[in-house]
Amino acid sequence: MEWSINSMPKTDDLQLQVMDIENVQKARDFHKSFPQYSITPLAKLDSMANYLGVKEIYVKDESYRFGLNAFKVLGGSFAMAKYIAQQTNQDVSDVPYNVLTSKKLLDDFGQATFFTATDGNHGRGVAWAANKLGQKSVVFMPKGSTITRLNNIKKENAIATIEEVNYDECVRMAAEQASKTPNGVVVQDTAWDGYEEIPAWIMQGYGTMAMEAAEQMSEQGCDRPTHIFIQAGVGSLAGAVQGYFVNRYPENPPTVVVVEADVAACLYKGAKQADGSIQFVDGDMQTIMAGLACGEPNTISWDILKNHTKCFISAPDWMAALGMRMLSAPIKGDAQVTSGESGAITMGVLSCIMKMEEYKSLREELKLDENSKVLLFSTEGDTDPERYKSIVWEGKEK
Repeated sequence: MEWSINSMPKTDDLQLQVMDIENVQKARDFHKSFPQYSITPLAKLDSMANYLGVKEIYVKDESYRFGLNAFKVLGGSFAMAKYIAQQTNQDVSDVPYNVLTSKKLLDDFGQATFFTATDGNHGRGVAWAANKLGQKSVVFMPKGSTITRLNNIKKENAIATIEEVNYDECVRMAAEQASKTPNGVVVQDTAWDGYEEIPAWIMQGYGTMAMEAAEQMSEQGCDRPTHIFIQAGVGSLAGAVQGYFVNRYPENPPTVVVVEADVAACLYKGAKQADGSIQFVDGDMQTIMAGLACGEPNTISWDILKNHTKCFISAPDWMAALGMRMLSAPIKGDAQVTSGESGAITMGVLSCIMKMEEYKSLREELKLDENSKVLLFSTEGDTDPERYKSIVWEGKEK
C-alpha cells in the first residue's frame, strides 16, 4: 500500500456547489418516488471498532439498494430523470417515478437510447432504470468483465457486450455510438471537458446514499463522522461523498481518505504529482476490484477532491479480500455485511492502517485513534456470487 498526503494547490472550488444540500435533497426526493425505494442499512460495528482501536465504525450497506446489490443505480436513474426533465422543459421535481413511467411522458418525450460503459454495477443500474422508465439502453463492458455481470445487465432488456479493451476505451465507444444514434445519450459518471452536466447529475444521485448515512449516524447518536474512507474509480463517488459532507459540515468537515486499486490509482498518482494536474493510468488494469478499474479521473470530482481530501491511497487486491472476509465474518455481536471486492477495500485498508506497524506514521498523520468515528461505504454486495465465494470461502485473491 502506498499513500500521498494532499499537498496540491487549492482552486476556486467552484465544483463544490454541485453537491450542495439542495441538489442532493432533490435527488433524494426523486429516489423516494420509486416504489422500490428503501433506506439501506447502516451497520454499527462496535466490536470491530474496539478491536481496531477506534471509537466507532459505521458501514453503509448498499447490497440492499433497489434489489440490485449495489449503489450505482442512484446516479444513473437521477441523471436520466434530469435529462428527460430538461428535454421536456420541466424541473426534476415534476417528473417523479409515476410521471416518468406514464403514457403521457412517453407521448411527450418519446424514447431515448442511453449508452454507457461499465464493469457491471453502473451499467446494470442504467439498464434497470431505462427498463423501468420505458427507455432503451446499450452497455459496453471492458475486457475481463464476468459473464455473470453481463447477464445481469441483459436481463434488464439492454444490449450489452464485453469488449477487448479497457474501461476508458469503452467510455469512448459509448460516446461515439451515442453520437451516431438518433436520441442517443451518454450516461457516464466520467466527466471530461465538454461532458460535465450528466456526470454532475450522477454525482448528485450518489448523494442520496451520503445523506441517508449522515441521518442514520445522527439517529444512532453520532453527530458527525471524524473520518470517512471512500473508494474511487474515476472518482465520482468519492467526489460526491467528499462534496456532500463538506457542504453538510462546512465548519468542521470529516477527514476524508480516498482509496483506489493499485493498478488503476489515477487519483493517487495525481496527488503524488502534487501540482493539481490530472494524471492517467492505462493498460488492462486487471484487479479483483473491477468497479475501481478506471484510469481517467472525473474532472468535476478531481476539483472537489484536491481541495478537500486529506489522503489518497493506492491499495493491493489482498486488502480488498481481507476487507471482504472481515465484514463477512464479523466479531461476535456485530452485524454481518456481504461486501464485494470494490465494496470492502476501505475496511481492509482501515484494518491495515490500525493494526500494522509499518503504517503507524500514516495512522498518526490521519489522527486515527480511540476517539475516531469512522464511516465506510460498502458500495456493492456479492454482485458476482461465484467470485465472492472463491475469495471469502476458498481464500483466493484473484
